[in-house]
Amino acid sequence: MIGTGTVEMDDCERRPLPPAVGRLFDDGGEGRTLAVELPAGAVVWPDPTYGQFQARRRPAFWLSQGSVSASLWARLRAEHPNSGLWPVLLEDSVQPWSVGQIAPDAAAEIDNYTVDAFMAEVWADWVERASEEQIEILDPFGAQCPGPAGPGEIQADPGAVADQYATMLATQGTPVGLAAVERGADALAVMGWQGALHHNEWNVPLAAVVRSWEDRFAARLVGLGFNTLDLSVAAPPVTSRHALRVAAEHWAFCPDAIIQGAGTLVDYAEQIRGKHMWSFWWD
Repeated sequence: MIGTGTVEMDDCERRPLPPAVGRLFDDGGEGRTLAVELPAGAVVWPDPTYGQFQARRRPAFWLSQGSVSASLWARLRAEHPNSGLWPVLLEDSVQPWSVGQIAPDAAAEIDNYTVDAFMAEVWADWVERASEEQIEILDPFGAQCPGPAGPGEIQADPGAVADQYATMLATQGTPVGLAAVERGADALAVMGWQGALHHNEWNVPLAAVVRSWEDRFAARLVGLGFNTLDLSVAAPPVTSRHALRVAAEHWAFCPDAIIQGAGTLVDYAEQIRGKHMWSFWWD
């Protein structure tokens, strides 16, 4: 059973953002506060060869020097309304972000995409190239894209569900990245994550999908890896029919999760039905 508690902060302990962290914002983080003492860390700058780097002129995100606890992630998550910083647990190894090989985009770019259009385009492209046997993976929908699923019903507090997932991921010893975003989904673009590069050349449409999942399924971005993405889900599908529609969205978002995982939409749907964690990986 997932709890509904929230992390409380003492307003008397609020302080302006550290100067280095404030650089993530165009205005230097003016008026934003943080009641959490950050561990040692530094800002991560975009790849200087990236075309938009000169126009950006500010770092992509802040990254802790070492691994962090789940409790720190939870406190940072609860502070987001005041700090404007969304925490993301980042896979700890030689990753693109550790050597500055990132290509961030503005969150405003996400407004140009919708989950409906993205899903329809991916579906049509696959059907055009796929064999009849491959299309059978998408049964019962086949060549006909079903479109986005209806929203789920909240089963627990979204923040508490996210904190619980962070507790699981943090046991792997992960640093935390802080992105200056209004909502967690936007971190995919702002942080320049490129984990789905072999499936989708641009991460901005994927951020639009995650935004939609935030709205419909109370999803929250918790972790990122070189080619992985972890979301908590407070309003998952609980019926087989609803789960099947959601599975179709997951397939468009990350085909490898089905093709190299469950094998069919029907089997995958049963795997995610009622689950509060969605994990994706791209080959």
